[in-house]
Amino acid sequence: MIKQVAGIAALLVAIAGTNIAYAQGSSENQVAAKTDWSVFVESDPKECWAVSAPKETVNTKDGRVVSVRRSDILLMTFFRPGAGVAGQVTFTGGYPFRDRSTVNLSVDGTEFELFTEGEWAWAASPAEDAKILTALRRGTSAVVSGVSGRGTQTKDTFSLLGFTAAVEEAEKRCQ
Repeated sequence: MIKQVAGIAALLVAIAGTNIAYAQGSSENQVAAKTDWSVFVESDPKECWAVSAPKETVNTKDGRVVSVRRSDILLMTFFRPGAGVAGQVTFTGGYPFRDRSTVNLSVDGTEFELFTEGEWAWAASPAEDAKILTALRRGTSAVVSGVSGRGTQTKDTFSLLGFTAAVEEAEKRCQ
């Protein structure tokens, strides 16, 4: 059952990720900016999301800072009423994660584990999403740490200024 839910979640994330990448490159889908967060809306299928890029990124290998190529690095929360998705926290690291790995999300010292598939990571359940959302709303910064398929460790730091307003806007637009 959990594998089935994870598979469905992976599919939803992949679909949403395509739209998110498209939307970020196309300002016509951005409907609001809330400090460090933006809100995007797609109409078919109806989906809304709050998204931010990191303020700081550090990549290390064997204890040394290294320069690597990564595609978009995004932390987001999305709503998709037609699929019953409300407040799903998702991260894309801009590279394929190590197989069967997890990503650590730290919100002002409170730790959460996100499961990975390809370049995407998300919480194990809607209940875990709710806990993460509560922490993100109360927090000032979030740090996401992962390991690429090539063994590079990444640490991405996101500001949470505007997070609550952006998530509330996204949720309202998808009701």
